[in-house]
Amino acid sequence: MTQRADISGGTAATADGTAKRRQWMSVLARASADEISARLEGCGTLPDCQILRGPETGLVMVRGRAGGGGAPFNLGEMTVTRCTLRTPEGTVGHAYIAGRDKDAARLAALVDALMQDSAKAKVLQARVIAPLAAAQRARREAIARKAAATKVQFFTMSSMRT
Repeated sequence: MTQRADISGGTAATADGTAKRRQWMSVLARASADEISARLEGCGTLPDCQILRGPETGLVMVRGRAGGGGAPFNLGEMTVTRCTLRTPEGTVGHAYIAGRDKDAARLAALVDALMQDSAKAKVLQARVIAPLAAAQRARREAIARKAAATKVQFFTMSSMRT
């Protein structure tokens, strides 16, 4: 079977794996330590992992673009906590979390490492990632509904003329 190369020079299978990992890391980065640990409770015994880096807190520079496409500018600094760990099987997990929640960074790195094992990934996807994503989607929709309720429609005199 021939794998087709994507634009970045990798294979299509690699690009698909990267996209999936990007999705679960996005969900984990937005979840609190309590949310992640509550979901992990139903997944059995978790392995003792070796911490390779962190969890440690630092600052990153947030950049923006005027109008979405203009010249980049430094918007300001943001606090980020990162963690890297290795499972007993040798899989390395990484996490970057906005804020100072070291437990969330450690748990997100653990789930990242475990998700890379195809045998564990299906269970974790169903019991951890999917429920967290659904809860996050519900929160976003509730905020959008609340904001939509306050929307004001302005009409100009020219649009009111017949």
